[in-house]
Amino acid sequence: MAEVDKNPQSQHEGETAPAATPKPKEKKSALEDKPFTEFIQQDYLPALEKAFAAQQVKDLQLSFTEDQVMGKWLGGQRQFTVYFPEGDINKQRAFSWSNTDSDPSTIEPFLIDERKMTLDLLVFGVIQRLNAQKWFGNN
Repeated sequence: MAEVDKNPQSQHEGETAPAATPKPKEKKSALEDKPFTEFIQQDYLPALEKAFAAQQVKDLQLSFTEDQVMGKWLGGQRQFTVYFPEGDINKQRAFSWSNTDSDPSTIEPFLIDERKMTLDLLVFGVIQRLNAQKWFGNN
């Protein structure tokens, strides 16, 4: 009686098994896709602190309440607020600033031409806006 080879690979020597189809890579979700409050607290506030430190601001105090990010330094003499009235970084945004030597600014639109907000753009917008006031030492 002939022996039957129970190993299927040996029956088809030379043939290669079909390559497994690669699974599509899962798209890594962006920081900006986090829930609004989580993004502001975990990502935006630390990024603002880092950007202000790069501008030699030592006593920055940041807070986040009611869809507003508020910052102050120089003992509260310089202040700014970024408003997110709809609780979403990709929707309406506004900005205001104040200096103890002047009345508070009017609330103005903030980064209105941008469709999709990124962390870097939100940080850059604040630094750029305050730099226009010549509030940083390198001005």
